[in-house]
Amino acid sequence: MPVFTGVILAGGQGSRMGGRDKGLVQLHNQPLYQHVLQRLQPQVDSVLISANRHLDQYQLSGCKVITDTLPDWPGPLAGMLSGLRHSQSEWVVFCACDTPYIPQDFVLRLWQQRAEAPAVWVRSAMRDHPVLALLNRALADELATYLARGERRLMQFLRASGGHAVLFEEDERVFRNINTADDLAQEQEE
Repeated sequence: MPVFTGVILAGGQGSRMGGRDKGLVQLHNQPLYQHVLQRLQPQVDSVLISANRHLDQYQLSGCKVITDTLPDWPGPLAGMLSGLRHSQSEWVVFCACDTPYIPQDFVLRLWQQRAEAPAVWVRSAMRDHPVLALLNRALADELATYLARGERRLMQFLRASGGHAVLFEEDERVFRNINTADDLAQEQEE
């Protein structure tokens, strides 16, 4: 097994959450990103948190906090580029801060099923989850060029770089995103 760096993507604007920093929204008395960290940390050798505000609060986790190098909130690919640039390992695993139930073996399964691909991502029975991905650090320059052209489509980049999806047949709930206040309220009740 290679060394893996995990990156929690928490740098978005939270527009569907009313502008709140999604990673810091409380779910069962704990910030949302902490749920992700607890599941991701045992699967990787180190964890970075990609955030663009409230950096001091994320630093309380003990993880290194990184920011986007591109202005104007260009989306998850900007956080992925920062993660690739800051990683000390060849392989980098990404996970959105709003996906608290990721499988406890998702990194291993992505690795085992990647074949020779430089990028793989999770596909559940219902849809693709491109922010749950494993990328080779060598994709950083290609990604920087893609973003410099004004491109923002994550799936297009992953496919163009030679990546493919890995099917996960778990209950769809493990890939649930908490995007809105209604999603959060529903999770609090369950």
